[in-house]
Amino acid sequence: MDGGAKGLRGGLETQNYRLVTHRSCEFFPCHKGVPEDTYNCLFCFCPLYLLKDQCGGNFRYLKNGVKDCTNCSVPHGPDSYDRIMEKMGLVMEGAKMLPEDL
Repeated sequence: MDGGAKGLRGGLETQNYRLVTHRSCEFFPCHKGVPEDTYNCLFCFCPLYLLKDQCGGNFRYLKNGVKDCTNCSVPHGPDSYDRIMEKMGLVMEGAKMLPEDL
């Protein structure tokens, strides 16, 4: 995915856009198990949430049907950018309108 991202960003020499740590956030760190020095807040709201059981994270469904990602660190680890971008094709497919909706 880096080739596409690099192309979109005009061949940047750095990759600083891949990691954002928001230490002043009231909820930081919002998930346990990720070292604070590599904690990534870029995907604060995980774009894979809507993939249901295809997201690849450690989640559970509550009795009311809500997906609970409390124990998931996928969007916050040091390799989160790559893991999220690998699944964005599925997210984009799920967002497409069906022909009957056009």
